[in-house]
Amino acid sequence: MELFQTYLLPCIFAFVACIGFSILFNIHGLGILICAVGGGLGWLVYLVTAPMFHSDLLQSFAAAVFISAYSEVMARIRKCPVTAYLLVAFFPLVPGGGIYYAMEHAINGETELFLDVLFHTLGLAGSLAVGVLLVSSTVRIINSYLYRRHQKMKGA
Repeated sequence: MELFQTYLLPCIFAFVACIGFSILFNIHGLGILICAVGGGLGWLVYLVTAPMFHSDLLQSFAAAVFISAYSEVMARIRKCPVTAYLLVAFFPLVPGGGIYYAMEHAINGETELFLDVLFHTLGLAGSLAVGVLLVSSTVRIINSYLYRRHQKMKGA
């Protein structure tokens, strides 16, 4: 029962939330489920890496790398833009609560708490961005290498 509440139930919630955002972003057919599965699996990676890293920044990075790789693969299989898969699947990881609480502390005049929460939220956003950048750059380098290799073999 603890496994269900700790891992499976939050992933189901992330999956359902991603279905809602898929519909909002006007994604059709099987793409809705593919995006939602990416969000659910990304959240599972976030939860599973907690005992290994003990840092939500590293957990977010690991989940971002997974979601980015998943999105790249699904985009290649379905011949669709990667962006749609990324946007929807990243929804559960976006640090919206941190932004809200940072602004709440700013309005209440709690400068130290504001800065603490703000920098932590920026760190989370940065770790997500670096995860996407790492996978995207790696895929681009591999594609460039394969294209040049194909051109050499074709020309020879």
